[in-house]
Amino acid sequence: MRQTLRIITFFIVFICGRAFQSQAQIVGNVPSPTESIAQNSVSNMAALGDTLWIAPSLNRTVNNSANWYYPEGASEIVNKNGRVFSLALAPDTVIAGLGYNAETPDGSVQAGLGFHISTDGGDNWDYIENPNEAKNDTSFVYGGTTYKKLPITAQEQSPPFEIAQTGNTIFSASWALGLVRSQNFGKSWERIILPPQQADTLVPEQEYNFNGNGENKYDPRYDQNLLGFSVLIDDQNRVWAGTAGGLNISDNALFAPTDSIRWKHIQFDSSENGLPANWIITIKQHPKTDDIWLTNWSSGISDEEQYGIARTSDSGQTFDHYLPGERINDIGFKDGTIYAAGDNGFFKSTDNGNNWNRIPQIKSANTFIKKSAQYYSLSSTTNRLWVGTSDGLASTADGGQSWQITRVNFPLDGQNRYQQDAPSVETYAYPNPFSPRRHDIVRIKYEVQKAGNVQIRLFDFGMNMVRELGSGNFSEGTYEAVWDGRDHQGNQVANGPVFYQIDTASGTIRGKILVVD
Repeated sequence: MRQTLRIITFFIVFICGRAFQSQAQIVGNVPSPTESIAQNSVSNMAALGDTLWIAPSLNRTVNNSANWYYPEGASEIVNKNGRVFSLALAPDTVIAGLGYNAETPDGSVQAGLGFHISTDGGDNWDYIENPNEAKNDTSFVYGGTTYKKLPITAQEQSPPFEIAQTGNTIFSASWALGLVRSQNFGKSWERIILPPQQADTLVPEQEYNFNGNGENKYDPRYDQNLLGFSVLIDDQNRVWAGTAGGLNISDNALFAPTDSIRWKHIQFDSSENGLPANWIITIKQHPKTDDIWLTNWSSGISDEEQYGIARTSDSGQTFDHYLPGERINDIGFKDGTIYAAGDNGFFKSTDNGNNWNRIPQIKSANTFIKKSAQYYSLSSTTNRLWVGTSDGLASTADGGQSWQITRVNFPLDGQNRYQQDAPSVETYAYPNPFSPRRHDIVRIKYEVQKAGNVQIRLFDFGMNMVRELGSGNFSEGTYEAVWDGRDHQGNQVANGPVFYQIDTASGTIRGKILVVD
């Protein structure tokens, strides 16, 4: 989630039977749509019925169409540097939480940009600015007591990491802004007060001490439970708010005034049924059992915190623990199976979490997700499970027995929806420059215009052959080849230009790859 983005496309690959598991072969025939997804790193998703929306570029498919929707009216994405950090859906309604990378003296930080909202399924979009506070908004009243607070006036450090919506009420977990709420469909926003880190509850009948660097001040710089990261409205209209300082549950946050919202605050507990770690990345409710599932990351509050998944079936009194040590980004449910997307792979459980299997690699009939990919997001349409990764979008309609993989596509004729002035070329390699250490593999795209024998060879600067990627008879169509940066003996090639030559029945195609560290 919230990841560095790369633009890549469809490819097909075979793995050679060498001891060093080299990857190199002619592949294809590859589809080449002009309206594919905009980014291969699919950071988050949301689905309703047969419709899937994905981030970061607000693309949509209905009934698994190969042609993806382009959000022409979403001005902050199309015309500016905005990208989608979070999504919430209702019939005909799409709410997209927007952010961007802001350059500061301390480096690049994630910043909040606001929201795009559509009430007609994406035909038209309204833009709502980020709900920042005014500089003079330095106090709040809770339970009749006035407290000081640090107003969050800048967009930096306040991206909408997760949003939840029901009716006209929208919640956004926005890091430094914490948890914000709109009860009029985004027209105005109010900051929701969360318990201080040391408190187990927040109720209006008591007074509290907020640790604001030595004074009683509501300040997210000094209290991790004030940093909002995830939010859920469950089927009982309770609000679950995940922060870097634990899990917060409210039975009246949906409708109560801000000065009287009640919270139960649950923190890391090293006991067998305690919360395994404080940083709550996402919160999901199982559609059949109604149990609450959440992903836990270490917040640094204790060396005993443990990455993994937690489940509660008793409103947070106790937690079951799963996949200990795995940094999980998202949880999904489909046809009785529970799925987990993590930095270290893709996991599934068919027995409600008692046992988990790691799927070593997602493969389709003509491509695969590379082994080093991270898994970021999960969602389910009526008939398909969708998995967002750093290497494309995968989906299955049969529980993972077969997969379809979608990536960014730049046709050789140059007519891509996102770069309409792209030139027509005979071939290209991507990524280029290519770093075997960072990218694992490079893909070479080309077209066979006349059926017949095809041979692909790689040469160094002295025109010594480095590797033959493969040869064989192929029909007309668009093809790709994959190379892992190694020569025919399994040694990584030196930095510098590597030239490739594709010999086909209709002629020779040539290109160049720049290999770097």
